[in-house]
Amino acid sequence: MNPLDYDYLRKLLREQSGLVLAPDKQYLAESRLLPLVRKYAMAGLGDLIARVKAAPHSAIAIAVVEAMTTNETFFFRDKMPFDHFKDFVLPRLLMARAKERKLRIWCNACSTGQEPYSLAMILDEKRLDDWKIDIVATDISNDVLARAKAGLYSQFEVQRGLPIQLLVKYFTQVREQWQIAPHLRTLVSFKNFNLLNDFAPLGQFDVVFCRNVLIYFDQDNKSAVLNRLARALAPDGYLVLGAAETVVGLTDVFKPMADHRGLYVAHAGKAGKPALAAVRSPPLAPAMTDTVRVAAAKS
Repeated sequence: MNPLDYDYLRKLLREQSGLVLAPDKQYLAESRLLPLVRKYAMAGLGDLIARVKAAPHSAIAIAVVEAMTTNETFFFRDKMPFDHFKDFVLPRLLMARAKERKLRIWCNACSTGQEPYSLAMILDEKRLDDWKIDIVATDISNDVLARAKAGLYSQFEVQRGLPIQLLVKYFTQVREQWQIAPHLRTLVSFKNFNLLNDFAPLGQFDVVFCRNVLIYFDQDNKSAVLNRLARALAPDGYLVLGAAETVVGLTDVFKPMADHRGLYVAHAGKAGKPALAAVRSPPLAPAMTDTVRVAAAKS
């Protein structure tokens, strides 16, 4: 790939996905795009980029963008955000939503589905009865979404972060793979979605997981995404970012929770980018009883 083609690729990725590709990552681009060259029986990377230039919104251009996205994920990745969700966020939301008995959760950049399925297992363990649970999982790649919908994982994938007791309880072996239980698959709806687009069609959520996504965006797109997330989140909802991500210096519509790293709540009535003061976790009201079972969400 010559320098001009690489510059074009970087511009395309930023415009269509928000991904910022560093000037010194040409080797990475070449390694990820060569399989497409072979798939479409092209002469080389120059031919591939020429086809994309001719039709920047074609199926080939979409395939190029998908090939360049990072799909690293595993069950209960980094553990702490799931502990925060189970022990802090969920009890408070169950109490706040006791009348309507509905919860909506958004996992964006969900890749092959391990994050939303990890949340589905936590919810099922809580034994909620007659609650409407809606987990919306989105990604820009149709290939990974197809795998996520199938809920099929290799032995290597189920060994990464998944406790053996949950594997036994929620998975069935299908030849050399493991498939997650049907009732958990019904809790999750997978959709193709680009974070550069308008969030309004997705509706409002009680919790948004947006982990290890913004690190690949430039400052302007980070700020824009965070501000749109604020509008997509219920006023008493929670935003979960990755360990290497922050809202500080990007927006003041969220404030971090000092006792819960990576967890953010709405900062009402704010706009602009002043420095933010961390807030302490509010006290939990009397605990709810764990007496009921998760009802499979009906689409």
